[in-house]
Amino acid sequence: MKSKQIAQGAEAKIILNKNLIIKNRISKSYRIKELDNKIRKSRTKAETKLMLKASKLINVPLPLTTNSLGGSPGKDGGVKFQIKMPFIDGKKLSDHLDKLKNKLQVCKQIGKDIAKLHNDSIIHGDLTTSNMILTNKTVNKKTSKKTVNVNLTSSGRTAGELDGGANSNTPTIFFIDFGLGYISHKVEDKAVDLHLLRQALEAKHFKHYNQLWKAVEQGYKTSKDSKKVFERLKAVEKRGRYKK
Repeated sequence: MKSKQIAQGAEAKIILNKNLIIKNRISKSYRIKELDNKIRKSRTKAETKLMLKASKLINVPLPLTTNSLGGSPGKDGGVKFQIKMPFIDGKKLSDHLDKLKNKLQVCKQIGKDIAKLHNDSIIHGDLTTSNMILTNKTVNKKTSKKTVNVNLTSSGRTAGELDGGANSNTPTIFFIDFGLGYISHKVEDKAVDLHLLRQALEAKHFKHYNQLWKAVEQGYKTSKDSKKVFERLKAVEKRGRYKK
């Protein structure tokens, strides 16, 4: 199968090449070349590190290589700034959440996964159901050791295992696109992260919004700072409501 571009945003092009996803951070012509290279390299390196850190906690496509670290030349004669990661054979959660029979269970798991990220000071920065991949890949459980063997991520873990051994039929959710992510201990940043997801649910999944958000909240209560974050979330939403 030939390489093909499957998506493009303001910062990067997403290429599918066989069983790999390649995220190419694109050059900005309005920036001085030296500055542009520095920014692209820094952001690619930071995103890779964040994904590696997050992949130890939840389901995230584990980066295989990043050419920004090695500085291999690209077609433009400069540095090729890209992250390679396994292709997750699934569907965007944004397109299928409303149709799922166990949508509340899925949202509760999402809340738990966000709590794990926040407990380790990882802010995703763009929490929407469009940045979550739903897969129903069959997993093989080894009940004696309560582990699973699955070829979706280098860690070999699923949402079920990370949640303490949920049913193997439970859909697995992968978080993707950490391009706007960063490390922060601030309650404010965690609240804003949740606020983005709440807005996304209200806009995209308005028919079931209240139920879905309550399920996310229930899952997020596993966060060590959940009470403080929920209190700050109210303040964040109040600021947005009265902003002119």
